[in-house]
Amino acid sequence: MPETDYVISDITKIDRFPAADLLVGCYPCQGYSQGGARDATRAVNTLYRQFDRVLRIVRPKAFIVENVAGMVRSNNKPFLNNQLIRFRAAGYRVTWEVINALNYGLAQERQRIFIVGIRSNLNLKYVFPKATHGPELTPFRCQGEILSHLKVRWPIGEFCNDGFHWYYLSRNRYRGWKEPSRTILANARHMPLHPMSPRLLRVSTDKWVFDGDSTEARRLSYKEAACLQGLDGWKFPDSIGLLGKYKVIGNAVPPPVFKCIVESLPEEIQ
Repeated sequence: MPETDYVISDITKIDRFPAADLLVGCYPCQGYSQGGARDATRAVNTLYRQFDRVLRIVRPKAFIVENVAGMVRSNNKPFLNNQLIRFRAAGYRVTWEVINALNYGLAQERQRIFIVGIRSNLNLKYVFPKATHGPELTPFRCQGEILSHLKVRWPIGEFCNDGFHWYYLSRNRYRGWKEPSRTILANARHMPLHPMSPRLLRVSTDKWVFDGDSTEARRLSYKEAACLQGLDGWKFPDSIGLLGKYKVIGNAVPPPVFKCIVESLPEEIQ
């Protein structure tokens, strides 16, 4: 929003923050992510300490943290446990859950951990929202439903047209029109295939090949990725380039999912 005061700087050098009832953080995930470095020793993995510092300064009524589901893997669990300890020591009742965006109206399989805390002196409890989509509920949404208005088959300049290297073809990147997308990623080269592409067939461990002409295959465009992230209609500045657009979109918290998380906060906080 134009009236928002944005500060782009090293968080360790910022020591004054405005008052707020809700504090939200999505610190770097490269060390935890399946699609990232997966290196538990990286310095960025401990930036949650800066969120803890800000939490103690601002003292909001509640906070919400989002990160990749890889944080709950056994090798990363110490980082998660340390966050929970710190946030509770800061005076918050804390709970967490791995949420799949597919269950909350997105046409995308996207598992992310959400950590929610409510200031202890408010004596309130947070309960995560129940799924709205799934078996015996509203059917899961599919790519065809979301992408039907984007009719350009080859939107030149809007998708990553790098070759499909061995790492890309080490797993199945394909989902059809009547299926939800695979996870929208920040790395343009790892973006899922557009459903018009030929399917992928597994020929051996970590090796997949196209079931048809590979020249008919392409990755999702950044506009298509944005739609699958619940960001349809959002404008992304050309100054950040194509790779920057993919990065911003892939790193975003899908608004429909975040809305469900926020609306589940007790009424006394909203």
